[in-house]
Amino acid sequence: MSKESGRVAPERKSSGAVFIICPYIIKGTHRIIEPEARLEEARGLAEAIQLDVKGEEFFKQHTIRPSTYISKGHVEELKGPIKALDVKLVFIDAAISPVQQRNLEKIWNCKVIDRTGLILEIFGARARTAEGRLQVELAALTYQRSRLVRSWTHLERQRGGLGFIGGPGETQLELDRRLIDERIMRIKKDLHKVQQTRTLHRKARKRVPYPVVALVGYTNAGKSTLFNRLTQAGVMAENILFATLDPTMRRVTLPSRREIILSDTVGFISELPTLLVAAFRATLEEVMEADLILHVRDVSHPESKSQQEDVLNVIAELGLEKAYEEHGIEVLNKADLLTRQNYKFLNTQAKRAANPPQCLVSALNGSGIEELLAHIDTFLARKDKPYSFSLPVAEGKKIAWLYAHGEVVERKDDDTHAHLTVKLSSENKEKFDRV
Repeated sequence: MSKESGRVAPERKSSGAVFIICPYIIKGTHRIIEPEARLEEARGLAEAIQLDVKGEEFFKQHTIRPSTYISKGHVEELKGPIKALDVKLVFIDAAISPVQQRNLEKIWNCKVIDRTGLILEIFGARARTAEGRLQVELAALTYQRSRLVRSWTHLERQRGGLGFIGGPGETQLELDRRLIDERIMRIKKDLHKVQQTRTLHRKARKRVPYPVVALVGYTNAGKSTLFNRLTQAGVMAENILFATLDPTMRRVTLPSRREIILSDTVGFISELPTLLVAAFRATLEEVMEADLILHVRDVSHPESKSQQEDVLNVIAELGLEKAYEEHGIEVLNKADLLTRQNYKFLNTQAKRAANPPQCLVSALNGSGIEELLAHIDTFLARKDKPYSFSLPVAEGKKIAWLYAHGEVVERKDDDTHAHLTVKLSSENKEKFDRV
């Protein structure tokens, strides 16, 4: 084990033992990542799929070895700890090739899974809706297509997941390109039908219509906790990576009595596999169609700035960079974990931020939530249009409704009528027409 960060992790009950390897490739302008932060995230990925972390190793190297990804010296050095800990699975926190994977499995005499494979395994266990399962399977098949020495086990499994890790009693079906390609085509057809249904639902919402506010952010940044705080919903919000996978939507009434649809989405992560971004593009259409994007950040995390960059990179990859600049609010979450000094600094910074505006909150204890709702209200009010109404003075109910749901810019009364200019959202204008 290296002196830099190797250690033996405490034992706990779980579905399998794993040894974690974090090879950090040093590049000229590559951002610096703290070893403990990188190991913590890798550990979180393993624990998200209920693996028992027996040992972990972080080390730096300047080049990638074509045959094994990590250097020959590290490959030999790790043989001892892997054998001594009697682990059957090694998780390499990097994207390795099929050849590198097979070579390492032969040398260490155990299964090897890379970052993409483990994230796919987590997604496979987390997906609850038919659409989510189809998207994960599509991404998994695309990943497996280049690894035909593996076994297509995930369709026969009962516990969820995708079968990259393996387990007892599983049916082994030999993969070939024809079977995979046929299955991929069927999934794409099924997804197309699901996407058509989603489009119809979106069009139906636009007829209501409610503004859509989408939550995005790094995994475990507290999006689901914030979602529950704002909606009083019981969405799963645990301290594990990718606790939320399938999109969840709820209606929320703002202080101005404006109603919105709040959408919680899958968390992003550094080096998120491109095939996963592609597979979940349909789910993320809710973000692409949103009137407002809330980027939730865990400002208490030591790598908060790096996580911010990763999320912005995915936003850019989805073609939403300009939309976020024009329709985004940065929610600085987990303020309850900050020191008094850091809280004061970030709160001052948030009040000065303009593009995008920022709001410091704690989704856990509710601090800053009222200010966030006011930010959302103010932003959406920009889309309000002025409408002129001439109502009989006796129509007190309708006049009161306009005061409650809009901003009365001007009012002039005569003997019989009240003449008002009111700024209303399009949805409230339609509601008023039905009053």
